[in-house]
Amino acid sequence: MICRACVRARATALRAEASLRPQAIRQAQRTQALSSIASTRQPVLQKFPAPTARSTALQAQRSFSATSATQESATASAASSPQLTKPSELTEGESEVWDTLVRELEPTQLVVQDVSGGCGSMYAVDISAERFRGLNMLKQQRMVNSALGELVKQWHGVQIRTRAP
Repeated sequence: MICRACVRARATALRAEASLRPQAIRQAQRTQALSSIASTRQPVLQKFPAPTARSTALQAQRSFSATSATQESATASAASSPQLTKPSELTEGESEVWDTLVRELEPTQLVVQDVSGGCGSMYAVDISAERFRGLNMLKQQRMVNSALGELVKQWHGVQIRTRAP
């Protein structure tokens, strides 16, 4: 999903780039820009971008961006609660969401991803926390929404996946 600000920025960048290229290339870019804008009007489920190379590589390495395979094996043998390590590739907005959720809900697994196209207007959160045990999905998601509080009010939307470990 791309917000209006991102669409405008993309169109401006295409116009600036088009002024430097021959007429034939400009026409092809205009057609491509129009088709990409038209494709954003598809049903909501198809608006989310495909996983990027970065996220696919991370998923191949680890089941969740916060817990590496070595930590999983170490915590499986230890009886203490697992400590999440903050991924270094998080953006500023993702980092703020990450810190808030870790502080409020003490998750065992957590993935935070900006799915707005980079403008920070929509986030996907995949979280597993012991506090969710015995609660239905609606109550779990309400806990996440209340933990994020004022942050959510600044966004277009949030995609939440919750589960108990």
